[in-house]
Amino acid sequence: MEDFGYTPACRCPAARPAPPRPPNGDRALINVLLADDQALVRTGFGMIVGAQPDMAVAGEAADGQEAVRLSGALRPDVVLMDVHMPGMDGVAATERIVTEHPEVRVLALSTFDLDEYVVAMLRAGASGFLPKDISPEELVEGVRIVHRGESAVAPRLLTRLIGTFVRAARPRATPRDGLLGTLTEREREVLTLIGSGRSNTEIAADLRLSPSTVKNHVTSLFAKVGVRDRAQAVIVAYETGLVRPAGA
Repeated sequence: MEDFGYTPACRCPAARPAPPRPPNGDRALINVLLADDQALVRTGFGMIVGAQPDMAVAGEAADGQEAVRLSGALRPDVVLMDVHMPGMDGVAATERIVTEHPEVRVLALSTFDLDEYVVAMLRAGASGFLPKDISPEELVEGVRIVHRGESAVAPRLLTRLIGTFVRAARPRATPRDGLLGTLTEREREVLTLIGSGRSNTEIAADLRLSPSTVKNHVTSLFAKVGVRDRAQAVIVAYETGLVRPAGA
């Protein structure tokens, strides 16, 4: 497994847009913005992304402020966002980007996969969180997943989150509690199953519904409770008490 967690102590050069890439036939490329304060990390990620037939590097940013600016100027499909950067960090930058450009997906990457960082990035609007010690294959698959509108959270991180934050805390009142009352009974069932880790296909089988019907329910309930993807929906399901860990 490749380890991209190494971040040498150096002062990185200014961020720069990537050179344009030739069109890839009729297939639309996934344009990726790389946001990390370490030039070596950006270069490594850029080599991986640039080698994919369905991806292109849209540009590079060395801090959160530059990531926000380039997200507006370049309109990438996906931003690979480091959590810890000088000035504006990845959490603040993510919140700005998804608020100002909701069509842009953010995939958080960090050497430090501490639970509070994962929760902070997901609450800020990131569509996923992966540690930097993942393999190149896992990185590009994460990009494809969030580009499809799904969430990409490393299984070990999601399991640990449930085992620490959720098990340790009783469900508490949140701003979304009132919104749960706007859900239909079926939408509450779907949200509960999402919180339990079920895919749309599994939910369709559990509830004896068609996949397209489940997709419609998911789209509707996401809009009602104010989440962008399944990762945020899982947090809502636990915070509001719809789902409780085994033994809780």
